Amino acid sequence: MSKVKAHPNIQLLIPVVALLSLLLSSCSLGETPAETSQSAASGSEIASSAAGSLDEIREKGTLTIGVFRDLAPFGSVGSDGEYQGYDVYFGDQLGEDLGVKVDYVGLDAQGRVPALTGDKVDLVLANFAITEERAQQVDFSLPYMKASQALISPEDALITDVSQLEGKTLIVTRGTSQQTWFTKNYPQIEQAVYQTQSDAYAALKDGRGDALAQSNLDELAWARQNPGFRVGIEGIGEPTLVAAAVKKGNTTLLDWVNEEITTNLPDNFFHDAYAATLEDVYGEDANPDEIVVERGTID
Repeated sequence: MSKVKAHPNIQLLIPVVALLSLLLSSCSLGETPAETSQSAASGSEIASSAAGSLDEIREKGTLTIGVFRDLAPFGSVGSDGEYQGYDVYFGDQLGEDLGVKVDYVGLDAQGRVPALTGDKVDLVLANFAITEERAQQVDFSLPYMKASQALISPEDALITDVSQLEGKTLIVTRGTSQQTWFTKNYPQIEQAVYQTQSDAYAALKDGRGDALAQSNLDELAWARQNPGFRVGIEGIGEPTLVAAAVKKGNTTLLDWVNEEITTNLPDNFFHDAYAATLEDVYGEDANPDEIVVERGTID
């Protein structure tokens, strides 16, 4: 299987990152809180927990973070009922550094923006790719990971070029950048849209579509656990940067997160997060240097 590729001009391809960076004075993120409470719900079911400024979060003693509930190895609920994954590793450190407990709220892809705009969470760490459209609705931190869009399909009917999807059905998850990108660039391709990531992958296994569009990072992990499927195309469209997000205008929390990323996190924090949560999943199929972003800086 081919390795994850990083685009050499990725900063130029995501102009919104530069725009956001001009608005920020400093940057930061983190690892494992002393106390973590768990709650799982979809974007429309999440428990009420009004988002607050940094001082308000400190005062209430809880940082409420929205993460994926069904997207291993980034955010999912383990057999012990606890949230786990790369994003959760980061969220735990933020809670520890802030000196508060972390309350995780499970989200699906389309619930990420409403969770912030509806004051249901303080922060979203859910494999959240920066796009110009999303940046009109929420404020993104500096990036901590990079990815690209990809297609996975059965090995015996492998899709290796987007043109092969003509007359076929593409599976997508509602609210993802993949759904938006294919709708805009290939409106003639029929889409089967599913509410959650797990539903989309189940549809692929059941043969309810010919290929599934998702992040290459998600698909590489899933393919290793599901023999008979393979990522036939990596790097569709523009590379993407993954970042934390807060409600628009919540500058105190955003500035603190960015300061964590650029200054306060231990050196090589996200490489450590990769080793703890992703390395066993990807094996030799991916290079951590082409996935993680340290100190918010793209090489």
